[in-house]
Amino acid sequence: MNEGVEWAVHVCLLLDWLDEERPVPTTRLAASYDLPPPYLNKQLQALVRAGILSSTAGARGGFRLARPLDRITMMDVVTAIEGPDPAFQCTEIRQRGAGAESPERAFQRPCAVSTAMRRAELAWRRALAEQSLADVRAEAEEQLPRLGEWLRHWYART
Repeated sequence: MNEGVEWAVHVCLLLDWLDEERPVPTTRLAASYDLPPPYLNKQLQALVRAGILSSTAGARGGFRLARPLDRITMMDVVTAIEGPDPAFQCTEIRQRGAGAESPERAFQRPCAVSTAMRRAELAWRRALAEQSLADVRAEAEEQLPRLGEWLRHWYART
């Protein structure tokens, strides 16, 4: 999974903590985590396409949450950034090399490696789909109770 997923989740949480009435520009969001604005903007645009964020163009433009954190799952963010394709792609290497001479019936069922990987992926996808960003925010605030207040203060100074 690429770092864009981490960035996207952090930005969604930040937008919720900031609770700004106006859209927040990419440069300000990027500065909050010392990230490169052009690359972060690609992640933010993917979140807009997924309906997680809304964007406003122009000099006073930027991003806002399109829906509350309790209606955004971790899986929503992963899918927006990584796409819907499975992480594991079976290429049937068992049919090459030594397996190339095996009869066709030997390959009628999915291979054990593919089955195990799909089962594991389904489990993590379900776990991410069951966890909302509101759950993540609550856990972050449990670890650092004044985090939202600190971020708003930092953001107001910069």
